[in-house]
Amino acid sequence: MREYRPVARVLVVEDEEAVRDYVCRVLTLHGHTVLVAHDGAHAVEQMNEHHFDLLVSDIVMPMMDGISLALKVRATRPHVPIVLMTGYANEQQRAHNLSLLIEGLLSKPFTMDQLLAVVNKALAGARHRAMEEEESASDTTVQSSSSQDGTLSSESKS
Repeated sequence: MREYRPVARVLVVEDEEAVRDYVCRVLTLHGHTVLVAHDGAHAVEQMNEHHFDLLVSDIVMPMMDGISLALKVRATRPHVPIVLMTGYANEQQRAHNLSLLIEGLLSKPFTMDQLLAVVNKALAGARHRAMEEEESASDTTVQSSSSQDGTLSSESKS
């Protein structure tokens, strides 16, 4: 069975040019469309101008750190999965404390396979949650439009 790999529009936020270029290159080579920001403030501008399916952000950055950015994304785009990256041990603990907020954490340095595994898992999880929500919404619609005996009814009010 072939592994599902969704193609997504990814916002990559990283202040270190070499890391940013590496992440963008890997994601682009694997079919994703990549938007880039060099810090959290620039990422907010990108958020206001563009749709994206996944946020991949460094934690330690100038202007706005990755955790503040993740909180802002979660508040405005609750269905967008978030992956954080860090090279600092103390920031890893901060990120782990946010396990309900983020879908993945990458410790720098990381390999291409590690990056792709976390990205694919986050996107697949988001897709799965969206499908569950659609099914739940359609179940609610069917239940609310059927009568107690299970027959569908349509009433007109004059």
